[in-house]
Amino acid sequence: MMPLAQMAEAVLSTADGREKTALSHQFAAQWRAARATGEKPEIGTANPPMQPARPEKPELLSPRDVPHRKPGSPEGRIALLHAVAHIELNAVDLHWDIIARFTDIKMPIGFYDDWVKSADEESKHFNLMCDCLEALGSHYGALPAHAGMWRAAEDTADDFMGRLAVVPMVLEARGLDVTPNMIKIFKQAKATQAVEALETIYAEEVAHVAYGSK
Repeated sequence: MMPLAQMAEAVLSTADGREKTALSHQFAAQWRAARATGEKPEIGTANPPMQPARPEKPELLSPRDVPHRKPGSPEGRIALLHAVAHIELNAVDLHWDIIARFTDIKMPIGFYDDWVKSADEESKHFNLMCDCLEALGSHYGALPAHAGMWRAAEDTADDFMGRLAVVPMVLEARGLDVTPNMIKIFKQAKATQAVEALETIYAEEVAHVAYGSK
């Protein structure tokens, strides 16, 4: 098994969202299997890119230029799902990036257990949103997306404690604030698949925010 930091760098260097998350799942499974034997796998070192690889689409726009659609309309619901998919893809990279970028700081093995688990779940969340989009005749990349999603990572590239604070306690906590209302929108539309996906995401993000308070 390659060192964990190199696994993280490989995920960050993969552009396609489905391929990125498949690799994330694969590496998380390898980490879990090694840890189940009582091993302490090698963390190693890496040279992560300042920005993760991304597919050609979606087009990334400044927040003020991202089109707004009525959330109660079919187009609005697709836009909501697309926005969440974009957030989740960034979350996958944020979780692997903290592993790859801060290898000079020695942390307990349980720290890596938590971040690998969260990265694995974020990968599941992205795929759940993609499945919902495809069921509605759309796909990730069909709409423009927020260009500023990676800004927090760039701002904390040299600040380990800042990164620990901003990922679970700001970015993921913000998601917890808005998800219940999104669930209501999809319940009103009787969009069962989206409701179940968002409820899964909400439940697991609660645990991610809790990691930040440890």
